[in-house]
Amino acid sequence: MKPSSDASLDALIGKMRSAASPLRERLMDIHSRIKSNADGKLACYIPELSRVDPNLFGVSIVSVDGRSIDVGDADAPFTIQSVSKPFVFGLGLEDHGRDYVLSKIGVQPVGEAFNTVVLDEVSNRPYNPMINAGAIASADLIQGSNYAERVSRMLDMFRRYFGHPVHIDSSVYASERTTGHRNRAIAHLMLNFGMIEPRIEETLDLYFQQCSILATSHDLAVMGATLANRGVNPITGERAIDACYVKDLLSVMYNCGMYDFAGEWGYRIGIPAKSGVGGGIVAVVPGKIGIGTFSPKLDPKGNSVRGIQFFNELIKHYSLNVFDRDEDQCLILEHFSK
Repeated sequence: MKPSSDASLDALIGKMRSAASPLRERLMDIHSRIKSNADGKLACYIPELSRVDPNLFGVSIVSVDGRSIDVGDADAPFTIQSVSKPFVFGLGLEDHGRDYVLSKIGVQPVGEAFNTVVLDEVSNRPYNPMINAGAIASADLIQGSNYAERVSRMLDMFRRYFGHPVHIDSSVYASERTTGHRNRAIAHLMLNFGMIEPRIEETLDLYFQQCSILATSHDLAVMGATLANRGVNPITGERAIDACYVKDLLSVMYNCGMYDFAGEWGYRIGIPAKSGVGGGIVAVVPGKIGIGTFSPKLDPKGNSVRGIQFFNELIKHYSLNVFDRDEDQCLILEHFSK
């Protein structure tokens, strides 16, 4: 069914400033109807994630001209987890260039769980940067003269996307480091095939730290809006990534970003997105908006239950699909403010 005629994406962003904007009212209505959904389970394989308040639920939208709307627990911090993966992949592209990175990491969807211990032995690469194997390979590509410099460069990259300094949740980091045996197995298997460098503990530590970065749904929306704005943070005006690599990130997010739900997400929702087991989802409508959601209870594929439901509700009212006509997408922008 086509979204209702009151909904168009440029139309919607033009109306974002007012506290009583049509978009804010719509988001508040969707949020109020979804927040009672208690389905799903907290991620328990990382002990600290099982202690998160399951009732938290935040939704944020940021436009490419810097306007924003936040609803619910939009300021509640959580660890970014796999939402970090496309952005670290982007840092690898800037450090090494597209040809070298693609010689190390594929871009093929696999239809497997995010922590699958499966590698493409024909091309001698992990299948894509959105599964753990590919994300560890991306972390391995971060340049620096020593470990401290590599960590600093990674955190500074996220600072440019967030628009403010970033912090690591030390308890989640310690929990991931202590219990990350499967990721160590994946890394050692890749080392066996020569896919990553021998500095395996250092690279794993980088990976555990990137997953433990604290964010809010508002931060995710700013990150999404930065990609929507061709790599320039719409709040600070600072470039986060070279414009020529934005399409690389959006492509892998669209094809591989929602774990083994990616194909159905692309069919139903139709925009680049990345989820994480911390409960976050970042999504991008190129040239228009970034969307961030946070709710920690997950479905069996590792995606936020309320987050998926939110996007399913949103597309009933606003046309977001990247294959829709631009004038249809523009309606959401007009509803930011009256």
